[in-house]
Amino acid sequence: MFIRNERSVSEFIKFYPVVSTIIIIHIVLWLIQDFLMLPIGNTLYQLGAGSNYHIAQGEYWRLITPMFFHAGLMHMLFNSFSLVLFGPALEQMLGKAKFVLAYVGAGIVANIASFIFGHAIYTHVGASGAVFGLFGIYIFMRFFRKHLLDYQSSQMITVIIVIGLIMTFLRPNINVYAHIFGFIGGFVIAPLVLRKTQPYSPWQRRYRDDDGVQFDPNRWKKKRVPSNVKKNAFWIVIVVLALLGLLSRIL
Repeated sequence: MFIRNERSVSEFIKFYPVVSTIIIIHIVLWLIQDFLMLPIGNTLYQLGAGSNYHIAQGEYWRLITPMFFHAGLMHMLFNSFSLVLFGPALEQMLGKAKFVLAYVGAGIVANIASFIFGHAIYTHVGASGAVFGLFGIYIFMRFFRKHLLDYQSSQMITVIIVIGLIMTFLRPNINVYAHIFGFIGGFVIAPLVLRKTQPYSPWQRRYRDDDGVQFDPNRWKKKRVPSNVKKNAFWIVIVVLALLGLLSRIL
């Protein structure tokens, strides 16, 4: 469920257009703001960051826009990587419209909480509130829609979420309000978006090759992740997350 078996980036984009679009927005905003350091990048950041002072002045779009901006490369990569891991399965299960509702809805709940509980001049950016909203949906499935999660995925997502919540309180410069209330927002939204939802299937999406021949999933299986990697997928994910967390402290 959390192991990607797409054969190319273009295939990933075709299968998961919403997740892909969000990640592209992350990258483009980071490029123009931090890498190219274009004047428009700084202007967009100043207009889009979650500023409690400006929200209080009526700039309510800042309850949405902060989830697309990030404070540096590692911040952007970590949230985008999390979205690549945990977003595709939900996008397929929910459909594009419900996935957007769940993701943006949880992000808005996270930003509202940051406004209510943060101090008057508190400023924040990042997609983590929305990502934790996806975690909230998975936990709802874990307890109330068990047929939607296989055992391995259920165990994996539970451990990762517990680690994420613990790290929320241990690491500095974390928007605790966004993490906690984004998670709660996703959990509350879950029963609304999970109606008539089917379990995730990597073979559900079919397409035709350039020659017009129906795609054969059995042919794809030959190119899937090696069995030894699949068996150790949980530990691979944990190690990668730990390394990214370590790098974010160093850089």
